[in-house]
Amino acid sequence: MEKILVLAHADDSGASLTRHSLETVTAGQQLAAKLGAELAIGIVGGEAATLAKTLPSTGAKLLAISGEAFKQARYATDAAACEALSRAAAATIVLAPHSARFARVMAGVAHRLGGLIDTHIGTIGGDAAPQASRWFYRQRIEAILARSARPWFLLVDAGSYAAFAGEAGGAAVEAITVETPAVRTTVSGFRAPKQDEQTIRPDAKLLFVAGAGWTKKQPDGQTHVEEAGKLILGFLHGSGASLGSSKSLVDQGSEGNSVLPFLTHLNQVGQTGATPRHPKGLATCCHGEEPHVVGWRFIGQRRAISLDPNCGWTRGKADVVYIADAFQVVAKLNELLAAKK
Repeated sequence: MEKILVLAHADDSGASLTRHSLETVTAGQQLAAKLGAELAIGIVGGEAATLAKTLPSTGAKLLAISGEAFKQARYATDAAACEALSRAAAATIVLAPHSARFARVMAGVAHRLGGLIDTHIGTIGGDAAPQASRWFYRQRIEAILARSARPWFLLVDAGSYAAFAGEAGGAAVEAITVETPAVRTTVSGFRAPKQDEQTIRPDAKLLFVAGAGWTKKQPDGQTHVEEAGKLILGFLHGSGASLGSSKSLVDQGSEGNSVLPFLTHLNQVGQTGATPRHPKGLATCCHGEEPHVVGWRFIGQRRAISLDPNCGWTRGKADVVYIADAFQVVAKLNELLAAKK
């Protein structure tokens, strides 16, 4: 019989589990129910035992590795902790969030345990045997994976499952001891942009995507890049939306052209960029062709603003298309958002 382990870690505050970890807990619950398998949850953090207060209702065996050395993300300590938890649970299948903290260590952990690993998992199913799906070849091909080798490590993408939400209560947590490896790095603090300067917001309800049309000549024959930047930032601040960009727009900066100063390739959405999972998406000044649209397949509701009634968005690729000038529409939206505040 399979033994499933879900690995979870604390957020930056150290006071709670990350949302991504709780999504992976849901994935583990569903897989254990399908296979009739044992379920364990292993937690890594400074005070990991206290993080389990929301997990008793999972019915899983709770394991924890705590200590000052495990407060911060670090390869040596995280790899040692995940290895120890996997051995303690005697896990044949290990699910972990494909987060920045775990993604960099899990391949090493799989190697130490003589297992195999697959990344960017979207769904996990199967009845008699587990199967996992992910996208390959620039997100155009979906593959269904099944392996007989054990242990099998699966890194689950964010947004693939609903976050587990259980009632808080007392939890029986088994503390796992692990010899702290030699540490050569120290964390002196964090530097992060102010919240109103952050343009990538994975938990935002709306994804606002800017296309190259924002930097093209407008009806008056002139470009208005500075005005475009102010309009877009104003909308992001007023709505709390996350910012995405087409590849053609972010590439303009490297080609020496005038471009929105706050855009980087991290904002890129599409065939060679990120695949977001926001409930709603609004594309502006985008052509709506296949390389860009493929990154929108997990967006719940798609809308677009375009002056071209024959653009790609109007050919069944968007739920609603507004045939209008994006400059005017976004300016009006900013007025409405400001009035609402």
